[in-house]
This record gives sequence, structure tokens and C-alpha cells, in this order.
Amino acid sequence: MSDDSPEKPAEQGRAESRATGQGRGQTFQGLASLRQAMATATRPEVAPAAPAPVVLAPTEVQPVRDELGRSYATGKRKNAVARVWIRPGNGRIEVNGRDSPIYFARPVLRMLLSQPFVATDRLGQFDVWCTVTGGGLSGQAGAVRHGISRALTFYEPGLRPVLKHGGFLTRDSRVVERKKYGKHKARRRPQYSKR
Repeated sequence: MSDDSPEKPAEQGRAESRATGQGRGQTFQGLASLRQAMATATRPEVAPAAPAPVVLAPTEVQPVRDELGRSYATGKRKNAVARVWIRPGNGRIEVNGRDSPIYFARPVLRMLLSQPFVATDRLGQFDVWCTVTGGGLSGQAGAVRHGISRALTFYEPGLRPVLKHGGFLTRDSRVVERKKYGKHKARRRPQYSKR
């Protein structure tokens, strides 16, 4: 056997193709050729996605309204309970006789109140009047949001799938855990003493 076997030229050819960037796939010799390749590459034009319009689901459920054209619902969150009435209007929200920006001073809490209207594309179309008791401001805002969502489903039953998908109709069952005897709080134990 001689040293000039046919395997050696093939290996030399692979080494040369690696050095020049030819062979497997497509490689580029510097930034200039990369920019040129990027310019010639065709990119599909992607149109910006428009928000999908809220489609009312066909339903056999009739709207529940009183003689004044209002829908009523009760919302709950933590220890807060809100009684909510909605009717067509210009988007005014009144909580315990005060406007919502005065009662709920923090912007996050006011955002919570408007979430059901934003999800259903009904922002500024309903007036809300509610009374809320118990809990703190965060729990009360969650209770009002829950009540608004339920009242919207009573006023327009076709909005239920949208609100259900957004999680607005689910009563958040998390409440404060009760204190146990022998402990400082619900789970905080007394400090351990070795002696």
C-alpha cells in the first residue's frame, strides 16, 4: 500500500472548503457580503395585528334588567362585598356616593375597575353606581370589578364568554387564614428557646 491513497485528497479538499467558507450550507466572507445577502433576502410583510372586535356569542339567555333599565350584581373579593348597578351612560363610576378617582386614589385600583369594560370594548358606555363594605381598598376594588363583570353579563349575556376567558367572573377565593391557638398568627410559631 502506498501513502498516496484516495482518502488524503478528499480530506485536503474538505479542509480547503472549510477555510474558504464553501461546502456545507452558506457562509459569508465578512460583513459586506452578509449585508448584501440580507438586502437581497425577501421578508414577508407582516401587517400590524388589529385588536379583534368583540363578537357577541349567540345565546338564549335574556338580559336581566329592572324597570329603570339597570342590571344589578354582587361582587366579592377577600372580605369586601360590593353591590353594583350598571346602566347605559357616559362612563361615570360612583362608589359609596363618591366618584371613583376620589374613593380609589391609586391609579392601579382605578385600572382594576375599567378592566371589564376594556376587555368587552364597552369603555365609556355604562354608568356604574355601587356600594362596597368590608376589607381594605384593594379588596374593595376587586369586589367592584367582580360586580361590574357580573352585571355586564346580566345586561348583555353575549359578553359572558369574553369576560369568562379574561377571568373576570371567577370569585377569587383567597382570604386571610385564621389565627390558631398556640401561635402568634396563622402559622408564626413562638420563638424557640433551647433552655
